[in-house]
Amino acid sequence: MMIIQAIADLIFPPKCVLCGAILEKRETDLCHKCRVETPEFPRSRIRLTFLDSWTSVWYYEGNVRGSMHRYKFRGARRYAPAYGRTLAMKLLREHPEGFDILTWVPISPLRKLSRGYDQVELLAKAVGRELGMEPVRTIRKIRHNPPQSGITGQARRKANVLGVYRAVEPERFRGKRVLMIDDIITTGATAGEAARVLLTAGADEVHCGTIAAARKK
Repeated sequence: MMIIQAIADLIFPPKCVLCGAILEKRETDLCHKCRVETPEFPRSRIRLTFLDSWTSVWYYEGNVRGSMHRYKFRGARRYAPAYGRTLAMKLLREHPEGFDILTWVPISPLRKLSRGYDQVELLAKAVGRELGMEPVRTIRKIRHNPPQSGITGQARRKANVLGVYRAVEPERFRGKRVLMIDDIITTGATAGEAARVLLTAGADEVHCGTIAAARKK
């Protein structure tokens, strides 16, 4: 297996998930420059509706934005393990007490069919491997709404996601402390609506972890 991996690395050398540079031997997931120079998103004290807390790794800009676009829209699902390791490390720092349930904000079946995968589900599985948790489906998307990225304004974004999720087997998370994974937070409308559904169905707390967050103007 080690020989096969060595040959694969020669043919397809591992690259930085942010800038695409070929990694040096001792580098993992990120090149030294991106690891040092990419601004980390600080521990947020901004409250988002229905979320007990939320955590992001980076700002959604520059190389991070380009990387996320490749992951979501250009089939770069191979980024999921690297994203998962990075997000899991930050979650462990900010929440050493841990969580009871790991879940994710799902995309619609139509979008998954078009894309070929649910990028958030892949991310949740990668985070779960690092935290020793198996992701559990707690909500499903029941309406294929327009993408949030094409909608401006907090009120319009909230209206666009209202009622698009439904709880799945709420007895599994009733009274539990839930960690919900998403890929990007901009206004928090999507994560807030998903959290509202979980809380209404009986979750005790809902915390959100994402790869990137928009910089507040």
